[in-house]
Amino acid sequence: MTDQRLLRDLHLDTGGTIVFLVLDGLGGREEVPGGPTELEVAVTPHLDRLAREGITGSLDIVQPGITPGSGAGHLALFGYDPLEQLVERGVLSALGIDFPLEAGDVAARGNFCTMDADGTIVDRRAGRPSSEEGRRLVDLLRRSVQLEGVEVLLEPVKEHRFVLVLRERGGRPLGADVSDSDPHRPGVAAAEPRAGSEESRRTADLVRSFLEQAGEALAGEERANMVLLRGFAARPDLPSFDEAYGLSACAVADYPMYRGLAALLGMARTEPPGGPEAAIASVADRWQAHDFFFIHHKKTDSTGEDGDFDGKTAQIEAADAVIPDLQALEPDVLVVTGDHSTPASLAAHSWHPVPVLLHAPATVRRDAVTGFGERAVTAGGLGRRPAQDLMALALAHAGRLGKYGA
Repeated sequence: MTDQRLLRDLHLDTGGTIVFLVLDGLGGREEVPGGPTELEVAVTPHLDRLAREGITGSLDIVQPGITPGSGAGHLALFGYDPLEQLVERGVLSALGIDFPLEAGDVAARGNFCTMDADGTIVDRRAGRPSSEEGRRLVDLLRRSVQLEGVEVLLEPVKEHRFVLVLRERGGRPLGADVSDSDPHRPGVAAAEPRAGSEESRRTADLVRSFLEQAGEALAGEERANMVLLRGFAARPDLPSFDEAYGLSACAVADYPMYRGLAALLGMARTEPPGGPEAAIASVADRWQAHDFFFIHHKKTDSTGEDGDFDGKTAQIEAADAVIPDLQALEPDVLVVTGDHSTPASLAAHSWHPVPVLLHAPATVRRDAVTGFGERAVTAGGLGRRPAQDLMALALAHAGRLGKYGA
């Protein structure tokens, strides 16, 4: 497993620029037995060329058989241990909208959802309401929910998503070890939030009261008639990219959660106006200011979660189309991968390993792989390895690691 302290000790200032292009949920699965995955169906001449010119393999994001969330997935890609340094969704969502989290705050990610009369979840995302509609619903909750002894701070994020922050008003600190009310799938009832420690018992009681009041306030809504909460957490203390790797990093992402992760790791952040083309243009504008770029493409994941095989294929092709513009910037190391698999056939995150390619013209030792797909990369020179190894490999290929030992 990669040791961040070792990488920092071996750091060299004289290396080149690294780019991570993360196609969220990239890994897929065949729709019919023996058929192609979304990535294998997609027409990706540029990714295939990078695979021929570089080295490929597949990544276990957390460990084999474990389905990762997006936060854990990105932490692992960035060389942090997702088991020891896990950051829950609430903190990432709050930081992603520049919410000023204070010491002792407990944050959670919220979804507006649709429930039937029996309390069964029909749609975890309430039909994906517009962001304007989401703001209206958050305002309704602000007017309706009050909890004794704590401030209830609510902020819209995007579409059906919002952030809940509980802030103590002077009593004993709130614990953040509370289980999700979101069961992460439709067709079942919401879970009851439970405390995982004595310190979090009061927080769990407050959360249950919040949910009860939210349900009453939303009862008259046609679709967004309830909320689901997940990822309760307080802000952790993680080393920044500069502290861990000596890198000036910039994140190009249009979803708040990923900007939140970038903020937590000390990355500069920019929100492109939309689409892969705008993301590459944003990188080009900042090319001289940073030596590490994280470019996030969300729609490969959202189409997979919607069970849209063709839509996910199209999103992979859209990302492939901007590869020439990205290469025109002449990055020393270009990594293309995903933070987890989201097969459209499962309509959810999965534990399947994620394909990865590393392109570094000056240093790479090519393998025999000629195309970028789940089956092809099983023969790649990187093999199947922990995602945490990726940062060390990128740093080495960029000439940013010195020799270890005499």
